[in-house]
Order: sequence, then structure tokens, then C-alpha cells
Amino acid sequence: MSARSLDVVALELPQRFGDRRGALAEIDGLLGSPALAGAELVLLPELILTGYLSPRGDSDLRRFAEPLDGESAQRLAELAREHGIALAGPLVEESRGRFYNSLLVFDGDGRRVGHYRKRHPWFPERWAAPGDLGSPVLDLLGVKVAVAICFDIHFLSEDAGEALDEADLLLFPTAWVDPAGEGDARAELLPPLARRHRIAIVNANWGPSRPALGGQGGSRILDAQGRSIAVAPPGPGPSVVRAALGLAQDRRGS
Repeated sequence: MSARSLDVVALELPQRFGDRRGALAEIDGLLGSPALAGAELVLLPELILTGYLSPRGDSDLRRFAEPLDGESAQRLAELAREHGIALAGPLVEESRGRFYNSLLVFDGDGRRVGHYRKRHPWFPERWAAPGDLGSPVLDLLGVKVAVAICFDIHFLSEDAGEALDEADLLLFPTAWVDPAGEGDARAELLPPLARRHRIAIVNANWGPSRPALGGQGGSRILDAQGRSIAVAPPGPGPSVVRAALGLAQDRRGS
């Protein structure tokens, strides 16, 4: 079995609801900052280009929807190419009259190598159709990569156990919400998932935002033993959560 060290970043950002250009400009500046020099793969939080929830509590994001080759996707591809870094970022996707909470993955040349639609929209996401692309395993930077988005985590082993067993790394963007007084559910869910499938996890979460909700912050990177090896500090963002992951390869048959 060979090994690959991968320099990964979970980029934690507060939402800028309805300000796609502002969000993209902030991401551009961070990708070019010394804090990300030499990083190979950056994950953005769920729906961070549009925001997940308006300050008034509106969760219908259809007004921000774009096709797969629209302006947001094109700009994410440009950012990956300009900074020479693999980049995974969100899209409110419209396709054939349906809307999806999607994640696009680009390599360092700006080529789209992955497209995932959230399979289990959370209860307020009544605008979003369940994802219909399954749980593909991507070849990226010499490793196998799987994807899940936020509420998918509760069904992931059942939905995509074989994909997780094949993959080295799970990209897990979130706009996480923890009900008041119930603690950090990610701390309970992610370590056993990593150990069960021997998979490292990169979780990029929205930072403290308006409205302020439990569960914001705390982006983290876990190794395949379920240990948190990098966690965002508390307080307002943005935060760069970065780690060099030692990923086992050629695990099939091991």
C-alpha cells in the first residue's frame, strides 16, 4: 500500500447573503494569501456564495439558481486555474426546471472533475430536489475523493458505504445547525464515520453569521483514525483550517 501526503484546507467563511460577487472576491483574496501558499486542495462551505439563510430567516434560494456552466461555476473554475489549486465550491443549480444544492470540484487547471447534488436536503430546503447523481468517487491529485453535503451525513454509510470504503478523503461542506443546548453533533458523528470507513474528512462550515445560529464555526479536518488534527478557532472568520493528510492509497484488497 502506497501513501500520499495531501495539503488540504477547509476555508471557513461567514455567509454574505445575496452577495455572490463579494463572497467570490473574499475567496479570491484568501486563495492568494500567504496562509494558503502551497495548499493543494481547498474546500468551501455549503452554499457560501449565496448564503444559506437570510437575516430574516428566508431559506428559499431559487432566486440565486444558475446552470452548471453559469457565472458562478465559471468563476470557481477561474479561481482554481489562477491560483493553481484544486477547489471545491457550491452552486445553487437549476437543471430542467429542478433546483439542487450542489458542489462542484475543479482541479488546479480549472477543469471540472466532480459534480455532486445533495441527496438529502434539510427540512428548510424545500426549494431543493433530492440529488440524483449518487455518490461518485473522484480521482483528484492522486487520491480517491468522495463528497457529501451537511444533512447527508445522517444517511451516508447506508447510501454510500461502498464509495466511502473506496475513497481516501471525504469532502464535507456544511451550513451546520445545532439546536440550542445539544452540543456539537459533528464531534459525535464524524469520528466514528472516519474510523468505520478508514477515510479522512475535511469539513468546511459557515462561520458565525447573521442570523447567529448554533453550529456555526468549528470547521475541522479529521484523519482516517477519527482524530481532529485541525480545527477552526472560535470567533468571527474567516478561518483557514489546514493540515497535511497522510492518505493511504490502493486500499482495495487490503
